[in-house]
Amino acid sequence: MAVTSLSSSAATWQFQNNHELVLPIHIHEISVRRIEAQSTIVLYINLTMECQRPVFATPDTSHLSPQDFDLVYEPAEDSFLLLDALESEYFSLRKLRPTICVEVGCGSGICITFLASMFGPGACYICTDINPTAAKVAAQTADQNKVLIHPIVCDLTDAINDQLRGKVDILVFNPPYVVTPSNEVGNGGIEASWAGGEKGREVIDRFLPHAVQLLSLQGILYLVIIKENRSDEIEDKMRQFGLHMTTVKNRRAGKENLYVLKFTRVT
Repeated sequence: MAVTSLSSSAATWQFQNNHELVLPIHIHEISVRRIEAQSTIVLYINLTMECQRPVFATPDTSHLSPQDFDLVYEPAEDSFLLLDALESEYFSLRKLRPTICVEVGCGSGICITFLASMFGPGACYICTDINPTAAKVAAQTADQNKVLIHPIVCDLTDAINDQLRGKVDILVFNPPYVVTPSNEVGNGGIEASWAGGEKGREVIDRFLPHAVQLLSLQGILYLVIIKENRSDEIEDKMRQFGLHMTTVKNRRAGKENLYVLKFTRVT
């Protein structure tokens, strides 16, 4: 094959069967050398091929009203940071060939809908929420975006712990992480979407042992936290369970320092 055209961003290869392949590139080095025997100037180009990551649209929530968000957590900076993190992980997640994806605390459903848009109908998409209205709204969001999800009303993962033990390939949780009095935690209303109790960790700490049991051998957990949740303590806890932690994304939003943590089994 031969390069038939070249720009600063793409190169076209011509094959013997006249088929063409256009790929994005970065040009790292260009040098010109003279081959004396042929009196020909040859252009040597060191090309680095770059497979461009697809860009996925933020799920459409135009079907939801302000009244809906009086009862269900409205997507905010933490939600969008989580979507950005998942999109940035697209290639590594695609290699998993995920079959079961679960979101805990789905709220409006934009995250599980986003996952379903990324990987299509080849996987099963399940989401849970303690708030029955959130489960209903999440189903509406999936319908609005023409994907299929399965909402379940339960506390954290109570309804799936046994059936999905060791089977979840992608597990996502944007938990209630705000530091609050303990009596505000888990009351089933809108407060359940943000009230995290002492250190903002009461719900997170209840969830983590279940997450470890749910993950498949190749499974990945993505968890949203803020600085006050003490990522070092979470890392120590998960290390005891045999999981390795990295930070995928972080962002400052107002007074909050947001992080998306990634957990994988130590191999």
